[in-house]
Amino acid sequence: MIHDHDRPVTAGGRRRVDLDAATALRLLGSVSLGRIVFTRRALPAVRPVDHVLDGGEVVVRTHAGADVSAYVRQGGGLGAVVAYEADSIDPDTRLGWSVVVTGYARLVTDPVELARYRAVLRPWVDQAMDQAIRVRPELVTGILLSADGGPGEG
Repeated sequence: MIHDHDRPVTAGGRRRVDLDAATALRLLGSVSLGRIVFTRRALPAVRPVDHVLDGGEVVVRTHAGADVSAYVRQGGGLGAVVAYEADSIDPDTRLGWSVVVTGYARLVTDPVELARYRAVLRPWVDQAMDQAIRVRPELVTGILLSADGGPGEG
């Protein structure tokens, strides 16, 4: 779809609306499962993970042997560039939203913070998750896919 930034694009009874960063982060914080995108052997890699939004940053749990942990560890001072995507799109109506956060990821090293994230982030796989990664957003984009004729439509 081609999108004119001044008005929504309609397709098949749906319209696409770009979300501002604050709304996009609020929606991302309303779900717990997303996908972290990073580089593995010079190619894109994607892993599903649980997340929590903390102070505007995305935090995920992982383990020391995970590819994403190794990638983030090599990131240096600013961290490693990653993207994080979460959505809530109905498979039948294809209505909902999708948010992508692009930014720098670093391992959480503070033991108190790490313990707090262990308490609030429940891994979705039965595996010891002894590390956490914090993603500081540099770019936040989101779209809302809604039905035509909603509130304000005339």
